[in-house]
Amino acid sequence: MSQPESENLSVKLFKNHKQALETSGLVPYLPSSLEQLATSDRTWYRELRRPQWVWQGVDAIELESILARIANSKKHRSRDEWLDTVSGYHSGNWAYEWIHAGMEHQKNASELDGDEAAEAYFKASLYFSVAGYPHIKGDNLAIQSQVLASQAYDMAAKYTSHRVEKILVPYQGRKITCYLHLPNTEKPLPVVIVSGGMDSLQTDMWRLYRDFLAPNNIAMLTLDMPSIGHSSYWPLTEDSSCLHQAVLNYLPNIPWVDRFHAAVMGFRFGGNVALRLSFLEPSRLKACVALGAPVHQVLSNSARLKTMPKMYLDVLASRLAKQVVDINSLTSQMQAWSLKNQGFLSGGRKTSVSVLAIGLKDDPVSPKSDNKLAALFSKYGKGVELNSKTLHSGYEEALKQMIEWIKEEMKQ
Repeated sequence: MSQPESENLSVKLFKNHKQALETSGLVPYLPSSLEQLATSDRTWYRELRRPQWVWQGVDAIELESILARIANSKKHRSRDEWLDTVSGYHSGNWAYEWIHAGMEHQKNASELDGDEAAEAYFKASLYFSVAGYPHIKGDNLAIQSQVLASQAYDMAAKYTSHRVEKILVPYQGRKITCYLHLPNTEKPLPVVIVSGGMDSLQTDMWRLYRDFLAPNNIAMLTLDMPSIGHSSYWPLTEDSSCLHQAVLNYLPNIPWVDRFHAAVMGFRFGGNVALRLSFLEPSRLKACVALGAPVHQVLSNSARLKTMPKMYLDVLASRLAKQVVDINSLTSQMQAWSLKNQGFLSGGRKTSVSVLAIGLKDDPVSPKSDNKLAALFSKYGKGVELNSKTLHSGYEEALKQMIEWIKEEMKQ
C-alpha cells in the first residue's frame, strides 16, 4: 500500500467517527452493578501493558510519548478520572494517537524494500492493534483499527523473506482466518498453534515467530480467540477451544506442516484454551504450553473477579455478547470456564500431552496453584513460577523455557 493510499484509507475509515462513542462507556451495566464496580485510584481505564508492547515491538520511547500526549490532552473526557477517555477521533484520543504513530511506520515501510519494509509494516500492524485495545465489541474505532492492522500485516507478508500464508478453515458455514508463518518450505515443518488473550489480535505474534520459532525451524499458525478480530463472528462459549479444535483437525489439509508434530501455545485466556485442547485432542498434539493462563482460581472466585478493573469486566462481557451487565451474574457465569469445574483437572484422568504451565510471581490471574494443577493432570507436566524482577525479563525467560519444551517434545 503506497502512502497516499494508506492516508486515503485512514480518512475513509475514520471520517464518520469524529464523535465516536468512547471505549470505557460502551458496555452498559445495571445500576446496581455500577455501584459494585471496584473503585480505585487508577488513572487509566486501560491496563497499560508497557513491557508486553515493548517486547512485541513497540518503541519504548515512542510508547511513552504517545501516552504523554493522551495524558496531557485538554480535550473532553467521558470520565475525568481516566486519562485515556478522550472522546472523538482527534488528538488525545487513544485510537487516534496510536493510529497516527502506526501511519508513520507504514509511511516508512513504503520507502523501504524486502525485510526492512516487512519489519516496518509488522510494526505498523502492531501499533494499529494497540489502537483498538482492548477491542470491545461495538467500538467503531477499534473495528477500523483492526482493518488497518490486518492490511498492514498482509503488506508485511508480501515483503518478508519468510513465507506467510493466510489459511481459511471451514467451520459452521464460515471460515476461520489464520496466518501460517514458515521459515522455509523445503519439507513439512513442525507447527505450533498460537493464540493470545481476549484483548489482543493474532497479528501481535510476529516477534514470537521471528525470534523464537523460526530460528528453530518451527512453523507458527495463529488464530484469533472467539469474538475478536477475524473470529468476531463466534461468541466465547464454555466450549472455548472449538475454533482451535477445528484448526487442529484441518492440519492434514495444509501441505507445509507436519501434522504429526503439532503443539499448541497460549497466552492468558489463550492458555486456558490450549490446556483444554490438550485434553480434548491428546492424539493430535505433542506439547502444550500456557503462559499466565487463568485455569481455575480466579474464574471460580466471584469475589476476586468483582475486584478486577472495569476494563477486564468489560472485555469478559463483550466476549460473551452481554447486552447489559449484571456483575453478580457475570462473575458467577465465569465459573463455567474453570477447567477444574469442567472436569478436565479433576478425577483420575490425565492427558498424554506434555504440558508446561508458566506463571509470573504474584500474578492474580495465573497463580502458582493453577499452574501446578494444570501440570498435575498431564502425564508429563510441569508447573513453573518465574520470580523475575520485571515482567519484561519474565517474558524473555518464559518464552525461552516454552520454546525449549516444545523443541524437546517435537523430537518424540
